[in-house]
Amino acid sequence: MSCPLCRVRRPRRFCPGVGDDICALCCGTEREVTVDCPLDCEYLREARKHEKLVALDPERVPNRDIRVPKDFLEEHEPLMVFLGRAVASAAFTAPGAADLDVREALESLAQTYRTLQSGVYYESRPGSPLAAAIFDAAQAAVPEFRRREQQEFGISRTRDADVLGIWVFLQHLGLGNDNGRRRGRPFLARLWEFYGGGAAPPRPVSSLILP
Repeated sequence: MSCPLCRVRRPRRFCPGVGDDICALCCGTEREVTVDCPLDCEYLREARKHEKLVALDPERVPNRDIRVPKDFLEEHEPLMVFLGRAVASAAFTAPGAADLDVREALESLAQTYRTLQSGVYYESRPGSPLAAAIFDAAQAAVPEFRRREQQEFGISRTRDADVLGIWVFLQHLGLGNDNGRRRGRPFLARLWEFYGGGAAPPRPVSSLILP
């Protein structure tokens, strides 16, 4: 019996992303590259402890002209939690979605809300279907948050500039949690840790195609 990924080495450990035993080398090389790994996988969690993230060049960070200071985040914590949870939930609902798709969605959300600052609305919808699904769900969360504000306070106090600030904060958080793997999800793991409400993250529907 050989590893179903490499077809060469002997399988040594069970992979919940593949649903079968695989070899240790394939576990290391194919993890979050060709395999959609559940966030509760013991081998993924152990690897996270030693993982090197992609170095972020401050000069190339998008939307760095938009300041998101600590006091802004504290003042708008309910909005940040609501939108962060909406993004994470949408990503876990979309089969095969990874951090790359979330970052694309957040870039489009930031660009869309930047246009509102000039008084001209232009929706910068992502081209990727997965990113577009996350974008749509996140977009829908904004009027829902305002509706809840209206019910509680009699008025919606959230400005478009506030929403833009949260999108940029989440975008920068995502860029700072990039492990460089095509199916990588350390950012989604962090989002769920912050905004998942203590529930276990849903397991992804695998997009793995075995040879």
